[in-house]
Amino acid sequence: MISMEIHKKKWQPQMQGPLSGLRILDLSRVAAGNMLTLQLADFGADVIKLEPVSGDTLRGMKIDGVSTYWKVYSRNKKSIAVDFRRIETIDIIKQLVQQADALIENFRPGVLEKMGLGPDVLLAIKPSLVIVRISGWGHSGPYQHKPGFGTLAEGYSGYASISGFSDREPVLPAIFLGDMTTGLYGAYAVMVALWNVRVNGGQGQVVELSLFDSTLSILGPQAANFKLSGKVKPRTGSRSTTNSPRNVYKTKDDQWICLSASTETTAARLFKVIGRDDMNRDPRFKSNDARLNNVTQVDKVIGQFIASKTLQENLELFDREAITVGPVYDAAQLSKDPYVIERESLIQMQDPELGFVPMHNVVPRMSITPGAMRMHAPAIGEHTKEVLEPILGLEVYNRLVSQNIIVQAEEKNLPQSIYNSTKE
Repeated sequence: MISMEIHKKKWQPQMQGPLSGLRILDLSRVAAGNMLTLQLADFGADVIKLEPVSGDTLRGMKIDGVSTYWKVYSRNKKSIAVDFRRIETIDIIKQLVQQADALIENFRPGVLEKMGLGPDVLLAIKPSLVIVRISGWGHSGPYQHKPGFGTLAEGYSGYASISGFSDREPVLPAIFLGDMTTGLYGAYAVMVALWNVRVNGGQGQVVELSLFDSTLSILGPQAANFKLSGKVKPRTGSRSTTNSPRNVYKTKDDQWICLSASTETTAARLFKVIGRDDMNRDPRFKSNDARLNNVTQVDKVIGQFIASKTLQENLELFDREAITVGPVYDAAQLSKDPYVIERESLIQMQDPELGFVPMHNVVPRMSITPGAMRMHAPAIGEHTKEVLEPILGLEVYNRLVSQNIIVQAEEKNLPQSIYNSTKE
């Protein structure tokens, strides 16, 4: 395994977090729901992943045989494994709901109702429950029953149409953009709904999240711009249609720099630094609108200057002059950057399978009630006994285990928690 020069984070079990006492029942699969509950788990919520015996689909997304997505997005969570095909599982979910503050699901619209767990049933069991329903297209409109992944939302919303270069195909994001955005909205929505319950004395409610709505919302005023101009935003690569200069430029040592000089003072200072102060007096370049009209020439001048120096030479020069530039890093470069190391933006989390796994630190950073790393991402059913035995009672619990309705990690020969062996 490639070593990474980043901080090795140890467990902080004593840090309960500001959301301690909040229980979240997570029935979701893949990315959006896991991103949502990650935000809550990092700050102390007791997140219970209710997985099928084969595990969350996210576990199957592997790199070199390892489910790194699962390890990152399911840290600080507990896992119980159940057979969703059995009627007894529905009773288990109902009992878990009685102790939960929120339930997260991303079944296709109508599936939860077919299971006998529609919002009316759940709210009758727990009137204060917050139910978050994630789907591709929402629970209304002509597309509500269509299958939907983030990829479709990224294409349908218009995101892909403005990504890439004008003479090439539209470009989809290389990450779970629609899912991640939806997950962040969802975590915010849970806290808004719970505030209404706990502070305002309100009732539980259904929060509807569609991958399409979430992705559309981050595109800004695209619809308004089209209405005003009658023009569709073109694909411009890394250029901006609202400010210039803004692009990526290749250095002498075949590295890349990203640069944005979106204010007039920064642009003027940039031209002076690269020895082209004359451009500040040239009507073709002296204003942002003028530079946008002559963006090819602007990029050519800046590109030639940057290409004459190495990445480090460019960064040192522009940093001294307070020009907003930065390197275009890959993962290997990022892990060695002193900023990333000192701030612990990336950490090495202890893991029972790999020893340590690099991943992003808790976001955001809070001065009084910070988030913390309490548990590695769980094996399938690692916490089945811990969570369900007190609820079901020993006799019922053992019977359901013997009938393979619920599954413990040890019965699948999966790695057990290393919490006790690493606790300080």
